[in-house]
Amino acid sequence: MVYHNIPPVFDKHSEILILGSFPSVKSREMQFFYGHSQNRFWKVIATIYDYPVPSDIPSKKKLLLDNRIALWDVIGSCEINGSSDSSIRNAVPNDIAALVEKTGISRIFANGATSYNMYNRFCRDSVGIDAVKLPSTSPANAAYSLDRLVSEWKSHLLSV
Repeated sequence: MVYHNIPPVFDKHSEILILGSFPSVKSREMQFFYGHSQNRFWKVIATIYDYPVPSDIPSKKKLLLDNRIALWDVIGSCEINGSSDSSIRNAVPNDIAALVEKTGISRIFANGATSYNMYNRFCRDSVGIDAVKLPSTSPANAAYSLDRLVSEWKSHLLSV
């Protein structure tokens, strides 16, 4: 069993929650979200909000919190081979409902199909907010260029 070792990023002003599935090996080593250099998450968020692409954890947290974004993963522990979402077994969810209760979160976005499916399976009923599935920022999602990811994500994150 592998355990999630990264606390959620949020504050009382958070209005949007972005959920991943489970941290990659690289993210677990770095102890922060989207730690693999090929993952496009930070480039996408920085582009949408017109920020420089953050290179360290404090600037990543600032980018999120300045824009009222909370960040976490659906799964708190699981059996997984490396970083492969398709290998996830015996998933135990994080307490997303407790996080939402501490904030002003009213919109939830899932970074890819696995986080979306796991959220719906484990968390949707207790949280009471439908998630919107966004295309994964993972380098494995080669069908989406950076520009296409930015366009898709921007149309959802900036809509009211």
